[in-house]
Amino acid sequence: MNTTSYKTTNYDYALPKHLIAQYPTTKRDESLLLVLHRENGKIEHRKFYEIIEYLNCDDVLILNDTKVSPARIIGTRTTGGKVEGLIVKKIEENTWEVLLQSNHRLKEKEFLTFDSSVKGQILFRNDTGSWTIRFEDKTKFAEMLENSGRMPLPPYIKRDPNNKPEGIHDDERYQTIYAKKMGAIAAPTAGLHFTTKLLQEISCKGIKIVYITLHVGLGTFKPIQKEDFRQHTIHEEFYNIPEETIDTINKAKSLGKKIFATGTSTCRVLETIARNNHTTEKNSGWTNLFIYPPYEFKLTDSLITNFHLQRSTLILLAAAFAGQENITNSYKEAINLNYRFYSYGDCMLIL
Repeated sequence: MNTTSYKTTNYDYALPKHLIAQYPTTKRDESLLLVLHRENGKIEHRKFYEIIEYLNCDDVLILNDTKVSPARIIGTRTTGGKVEGLIVKKIEENTWEVLLQSNHRLKEKEFLTFDSSVKGQILFRNDTGSWTIRFEDKTKFAEMLENSGRMPLPPYIKRDPNNKPEGIHDDERYQTIYAKKMGAIAAPTAGLHFTTKLLQEISCKGIKIVYITLHVGLGTFKPIQKEDFRQHTIHEEFYNIPEETIDTINKAKSLGKKIFATGTSTCRVLETIARNNHTTEKNSGWTNLFIYPPYEFKLTDSLITNFHLQRSTLILLAAAFAGQENITNSYKEAINLNYRFYSYGDCMLIL
């Protein structure tokens, strides 16, 4: 393959700012749905609730049931200075990886106080720029997150407070309706479009609905800085896949049915376990699987995914699945037709 194919700049595109969705649609399943047929490049324009027309009896729809943690916290230094934190992931008991922002340089071994009484000590700075902090009391730490932690919305959501739609609450809308297992710092956004009614209709059509868990982490928003994207390292994220899900996938594959992955997070879990010939004795672990063109997908037959940031690992995964030219053409058409982009934006179905 020509080395130019590995250039990160191939995954740049110009996006008008007004197309970055600041709020979700009034109704989840009324988002726009761009349907891309990857074999011939054909594009259709539908509403999300019409996705049911593309699923057939005994196909499998896989959803990521991770739940976004109220991971944004506010603290103070011993000097009285303010610190903003984003809880990234648990390292071990009472010890967490945290992103910190402060007006002055932070130091190893210093103590921070969150929510007026929860104390944590900075142990050291990580290679990624985050910090490792040990909190003194796990009970108080859990109470702090529940009582005063805030939803960590993506950095490109910058709203006009005077232009807020009525009835839109991030605590509800930045979670999927089936969110269950706390641990993500970003929502698996392709799943935000599903409603209870739509999932019931899909199930009644004979489509199998099963779940995996991948706690979405820092890599979601981190752009690729390297000129050659193969040199980029993706953050590890915890995943779990129940035996029931594995069994359902294997049965569907044996019958020639299709596997629909909801989101890049679900796709990465499927392709992680696919390394073990579609089954695995170890159903959970950490994955830093970085999927980019060219890539041979072993379990994923169709992909449901939002429109992603430039130079992101997510757009590279979509291009690996659909082909770079197809993705480029689809994004151009979506922009021309005023589709809404990113987390609260519209959706693609890649067949």
